[in-house]
Amino acid sequence: MPDILPPDSVGLVSPQTYQFNTPLSLVCGRTLPNYQIVYETYGKLNERRNNAVLICHALSGDHHAAGFYSMQDKKPGWWDTCIGPGKPIDTNRFFVVCLNNLGSCRGSSGPTSINPDMNKPYGPDFPIITVRDWVRSQARLGDVLGITQWAAVIGGSLGGMQALQWAIDYPKHLRHSIVIAGASKLSAQNIAFNEVARQAIMSDPEFHAGHYYQHNVVPRQGLMLARMLGHITYLSDESMRQKFGRELREGKLNFGFDVEFQVESYLRHQGRSFVDHFDANTYLLMTKVLDYFDPANEYNNDLSKALTEVQAKFLVVSFTSDWRFPPSRSREIVKALLDNKKTVTYAEVKASEGHDAFLMTIPHYIQVFQAYMQQIDIPGEN
Repeated sequence: MPDILPPDSVGLVSPQTYQFNTPLSLVCGRTLPNYQIVYETYGKLNERRNNAVLICHALSGDHHAAGFYSMQDKKPGWWDTCIGPGKPIDTNRFFVVCLNNLGSCRGSSGPTSINPDMNKPYGPDFPIITVRDWVRSQARLGDVLGITQWAAVIGGSLGGMQALQWAIDYPKHLRHSIVIAGASKLSAQNIAFNEVARQAIMSDPEFHAGHYYQHNVVPRQGLMLARMLGHITYLSDESMRQKFGRELREGKLNFGFDVEFQVESYLRHQGRSFVDHFDANTYLLMTKVLDYFDPANEYNNDLSKALTEVQAKFLVVSFTSDWRFPPSRSREIVKALLDNKKTVTYAEVKASEGHDAFLMTIPHYIQVFQAYMQQIDIPGEN
């Protein structure tokens, strides 16, 4: 916990909640009659309201992207390395908004919220959400904040998918789209990983078809296994070898099935800690959001056609060791943009950290990110 807040921190922050009472029609055919969204803001919105940046979070992320809630916090927000005075997303220039997406378990309406029709948590009855639904709800929050055009919409991983969808659905409402460690759709292998994770959760005896809240239990084992599997895909072989190698926890083989290797201990710790702060139904929803994302599907699987109307300039960043969303997937987006003669900057960063590299302070990555953000024009800026 910090004794003194770092000078490049956004400082102490507080989440805000907005209750929407206008129904939201969803891609799945259902409607949310009302819902709430939790969000945080950093920096100051200028008089022209043209310096706003939207941060989109990934699968297990939330609205707390930067700063501290109190001086007792052990860690700042999940992207504090990139948001703050003098950082790539410089709060001396930009007004930054990060919200918690619908379907989550961190304050916005989701499976843990009370279903007004049943007077109990939605659980598995919460509607299946898509990236397009998220973008629509984000646009509504922008309206509430008086933001008609974002200087940039930025996201890594699943967040990058949202940044891409923004450029497609609201071409006039953002000037830049920044897609980091993203893809225009999941590969069959990625969908397979998500399905194994879902089966781990749904086959847990404590899952109760998603109604475990009423039984005062949590499908701990299933959610733990799902997270362990997911965590493996976020790392690279090289990063795991550097962190753990084949190091034994006790320095010797015990010839049993309990934890022996350090990597086993690490994965179990990650799984157990995740269960304490994340909801299983939310995990199921989020993986489905990933699976369903495919903007080219409406254009005969032609991504170039899907991006015909975009007006935003793009920064696309990939990482060499990211085997879940490899550079080849980012290059597909770049090619589709170039097919339409759109303005795009592409950086392929050499990194050993795997998919999680987008959360880390890799010098080349930070330099590219910062250089791009610095050249974003804010009309009227002194």
